[in-house]
Amino acid sequence: MSLNIIRFEHQNRAQWGVIRGITITPIPGDYATTGALILGISIADLAALQGPTLSLSEVRLLSPVTANQQFICQGANYRQHMIESGMDPDVKTYNMIFTKAQSCIAPADTDVIKPRRVQFLDYEIELGLVFRKAIRGPVVVTDSNLHEFVAGAVIVNDYSARDVQIPQMQFYKGKSFRTFGPIGPWLTLLEPAEIAQLKALRLTLTVNGEIRQNDSTANLVHGPAETLTELSGVQDFAPGDLLATGTPAGCALSVPSPAKQKLGALLPEAKKWKIFLNVQSKRTQYLKVGDVVEARISNADGSVDLGAQRNRIVAEG
Repeated sequence: MSLNIIRFEHQNRAQWGVIRGITITPIPGDYATTGALILGISIADLAALQGPTLSLSEVRLLSPVTANQQFICQGANYRQHMIESGMDPDVKTYNMIFTKAQSCIAPADTDVIKPRRVQFLDYEIELGLVFRKAIRGPVVVTDSNLHEFVAGAVIVNDYSARDVQIPQMQFYKGKSFRTFGPIGPWLTLLEPAEIAQLKALRLTLTVNGEIRQNDSTANLVHGPAETLTELSGVQDFAPGDLLATGTPAGCALSVPSPAKQKLGALLPEAKKWKIFLNVQSKRTQYLKVGDVVEARISNADGSVDLGAQRNRIVAEG
């Protein structure tokens, strides 16, 4: 069965533990990175782990993906999100890939800092996959061997400064401000037979208790096996690296339809982006200081439960 692994700080020391409810059983040994933990201990050993315990209230939560790991992202990977992002799903047939800075990785309960320069701060709940082993060349990944490459799953919230990302065409800059990548609260390690549950997870995001995003991973356009096969022909991966698989519809961003974009392309750049920013300024869905964002991912019966994130939006100091 799946097992939830938490990374935490206790008595000024970063540690790993198995979390059951609100009780943590610390994992013996020093594992400096997520990759080291995945390579160093089996899910069977962790499931059998006994010993002294800590309460969740005694520790400070850390990200279960350490900051040395790659943070790779898929964009516009749910059909309805493509549409709300101004893309034609029947034309955009490629897998959109980008990265976020490792320095944006933060704990699941972090306060998300809204930079002074950012007016349009958006949320994006995503299923994150953590890799089991190194990939150093092209591989063929299928649903039947995906468990050889994926160790487990986490919640990712891909916070995005749309007024940087869109007008500047800068995904990396717009999505990489510090605290813009909370991960966790824990890493859910999966048995081979449970990997199929990656297609049956419900993603739900609320802002101040109002549901904004609610969809199933069954609706991913480019699935994990297809994506890993493609990316293995491009780059290397290490154990513990992270792939965020895209967000469902329901973001604050409003992008013109493909037809309106063609008309906009005829306008001078300054005029086009002035219109875009004016439209966004009327979108009350963008995050404001004081808003609370909660993100949850699990399957229907709760046998695979990635937990819940809770982020308060705070002003840059």
